[in-house]
Amino acid sequence: MTDMKERENYIIDQSPELSVGERLGWARKFSGAFPALQSRNYRFYFAGQFISLVGMWLQIVAQGWLIWELTNSALALGIISAIGSLPVLLFSLVGGVIVDRFPKKRILMLTQISSMILALTLGILTLAHLISIWQIAILAFLLGVVNAVDAPARQSFVIEMINKKTHLTSAIALNSGIFNGARVIGPSIAGFLIAVAGVGWAFIFNGLSYIAVISAFLFMRIKETVDQARPHPILAIKEGVSYATKHPLIKVLLIFTGVASVFGWSYATIMPLVAETIFHQGAVGLSYLYTAAGAGALLGVVVVSTMSHKMNPLLFISGGNAVFTAGIMAFTFTVNFPLALVFIFIASLGLLSQFSMMNITIQKAVLQKYRGRVMSLHTLMFLGLSPLGSFQIGFFAEHFGPGFAIRLGALISFLAALIIFKNRKKIERTYNAYRENNK
Repeated sequence: MTDMKERENYIIDQSPELSVGERLGWARKFSGAFPALQSRNYRFYFAGQFISLVGMWLQIVAQGWLIWELTNSALALGIISAIGSLPVLLFSLVGGVIVDRFPKKRILMLTQISSMILALTLGILTLAHLISIWQIAILAFLLGVVNAVDAPARQSFVIEMINKKTHLTSAIALNSGIFNGARVIGPSIAGFLIAVAGVGWAFIFNGLSYIAVISAFLFMRIKETVDQARPHPILAIKEGVSYATKHPLIKVLLIFTGVASVFGWSYATIMPLVAETIFHQGAVGLSYLYTAAGAGALLGVVVVSTMSHKMNPLLFISGGNAVFTAGIMAFTFTVNFPLALVFIFIASLGLLSQFSMMNITIQKAVLQKYRGRVMSLHTLMFLGLSPLGSFQIGFFAEHFGPGFAIRLGALISFLAALIIFKNRKKIERTYNAYRENNK
């Protein structure tokens, strides 16, 4: 019978990093609790990326609100979101090959500059009253093309910014932290900015925010390394897919990432509809919903950082999904806005806990030479499949109401998590056997 020590450590030590959740207590200093901040390069990234992510959340809120103002259609919200994610589905595997072949810092510089140009273009068109739904769709698609390369590059670059590989878990947790810290601040600023200055200025501020992260990359001192083995791109993709599908742990987590993205995370697509039709709120009320969700997700980062070492990772992921399901179900059954903020806080806490833990677990398990391609598969499952999520939730919200659409997706996601929970010991045995055979 597997003892407690084995249950905690059976997973994630194929790479040389520390086991998941090896965190210090609340009494320690912040830099001690998050040792990635001891790395000079990561500190630059942390500051610059936070500013850029605040801008990104300005655009997310503003774009959803603008689409709703132009169309008053839940289906349109879903379609534009799907168009923005479609390139990730089409091109992320190619993006993974690019990431494994070229210096990641240079790739990220180019993707940030491209994103800045697209955001400023959207802002100028909006301020000039020339914006239309098809222009939003085109710009969303182009940004999706950029993200198909940016997302795997960013996730693979994390390990190059830190001084010690043992700081990887800390860096991934902090990445989730700054994303969701920005998610708390950005929507609040967006709601105020839209009400006072207009939606176009939110896009302009997002464009300018990229200067911070571009500057961070310029200040970094990175020894750029790339894989010298350069098989044909098609062969490289096949190698990456083969590695991921034969890896018993990564395969399971990638599949569940796709299911949870399509049927769980997709609720965010119709938040403008929910804010106006259920809670009778405008842009400011919508920003409160995003902020509450961001605060819950931020707490989820803390939970992952401090509690994950006490639980089997698969059990932790299943538990996070259960918390999300309970919170989002309660959210759909209330019309009291303050209570809804509490429920969306709880739902987001659970959702971020499971996604953050899945990301960390995959990063710990993958071999370095496959990192870019495996993380491109993760990007494909998380972002690339989101068009399906956006379309399905937009369709069901349009025909059966937003509450039904959110509940249906949450139930499907919960059933998938339940399958993982019931089969976690079998997955453990298979993974242990895989590791023994591939030493």
